[in-house]
Amino acid sequence: MKKFALAALSVALALPAQAATEIQWWHSMDGALEGWVNDLAKDFNAKQSDYKVVPVYKGQYNESLTAGIAAYRAGKAPHILQVFEVGTATMMAAKGAVKPVQTLLKEQGVPFDSKAYIPAVAGYYTAPNGQMMSLPFNSSTTVFYYNKDAFKKAGLDANKPPKTWPEVEAAAQKLKASGESCPLTTTWMTWVQLESVSTWHNILYATQKNGFGGTSARLLANSPLHVRHFQNLEKWNKDGLFHYKGRASKGLASFTSGECSMIMGSSGSYAGIKRDSKFAWGISELPYYADVKGAPQNTVIGGASLWVMAGKTPAEYKGVAKFFEYLSDSKVQSESHKRTGYLPITTAAFKLTEASGFYKQNPGTEVAVNQMVRKVTDKSRGIRLGNYNQIRTIFDEETENIWAGKKSAKEALDAAVKRGNEELSRFQASGN
Repeated sequence: MKKFALAALSVALALPAQAATEIQWWHSMDGALEGWVNDLAKDFNAKQSDYKVVPVYKGQYNESLTAGIAAYRAGKAPHILQVFEVGTATMMAAKGAVKPVQTLLKEQGVPFDSKAYIPAVAGYYTAPNGQMMSLPFNSSTTVFYYNKDAFKKAGLDANKPPKTWPEVEAAAQKLKASGESCPLTTTWMTWVQLESVSTWHNILYATQKNGFGGTSARLLANSPLHVRHFQNLEKWNKDGLFHYKGRASKGLASFTSGECSMIMGSSGSYAGIKRDSKFAWGISELPYYADVKGAPQNTVIGGASLWVMAGKTPAEYKGVAKFFEYLSDSKVQSESHKRTGYLPITTAAFKLTEASGFYKQNPGTEVAVNQMVRKVTDKSRGIRLGNYNQIRTIFDEETENIWAGKKSAKEALDAAVKRGNEELSRFQASGN
């Protein structure tokens, strides 16, 4: 009997430990942000042994969305897919391809309260039936970064960044006169200079409440204000005040290198700017036109959320739910917010960050939150349009014609709206 017991024990010891259930997480975080994503997975994996989250970089947002769709069609979708905000309508329309996050967490007994989230964030990822479809993860908004050293050199007050667009123009002129080769640039042309300019001034970007009201929505991004703004950018480009540096976030390197003195882009660029810049810099609100009634309102949401793909095993869904529970922890969210510049997502995380003294110690880091916690209107809630990944590309193409001198601002925006509305018609006709 004793020999039998010893033999059984030796067999048991020889058997491999139960392998952790692997959770594939496809994302679009590169640079300093990839380090953040990897650290989140490492921390979660270290806290338990049942599940192993494996982050996989799949390229820029548009590339990872395309890869995710292709993988699903091939029956090889990841468990979690990070999708940028403008892919929300496409994902919501992908019936059968996704598992609503609210349903998942309820099934797995994980507490979930949509009211805990900042309203502008929660509303964006909530379906018309009130169900939250994806987990808010790295929500950002558009902010204004500026080089304080360049401002001082140009005789500008480094502690008083321009608040209005005429003030931006005046600052750019002084920067150019002081020898700066690139006074002003931007990242994410459509998101910052069209979508955010729309919500910031409380004017519609598209009909049907910017698409939240239904798939019959059509673009309005060639309104007098949009045209006026791009005519200004067109003039500043010709005068050497504004320089276009490429699509998506390509322009960011021109700021961190010291080449460009002012840039508009994502609050989520904070981590990269903090790491790579060798000069004093500051953060301020997005500029506005003071003569537009009601401005400023609130800026538009950016960043991305985490979608759960359909067709996974109960054990895998349990792992996803546990990981989402970890990500929803106020301390985890607060630390992520401090590290990256992304919004704290929940009110509790915001209060925790505020109580820690972080905003006082790091002036400007509160800007993104302040821009988003204002009252949201039907005009400023955000943009939810079908085929919007393609539409953003259209706007990039047409506005690039402005900087190349091929089209006027009005011609480019008119063409972009016409082509974009054709995409919306196709989306509507497809029955989504």
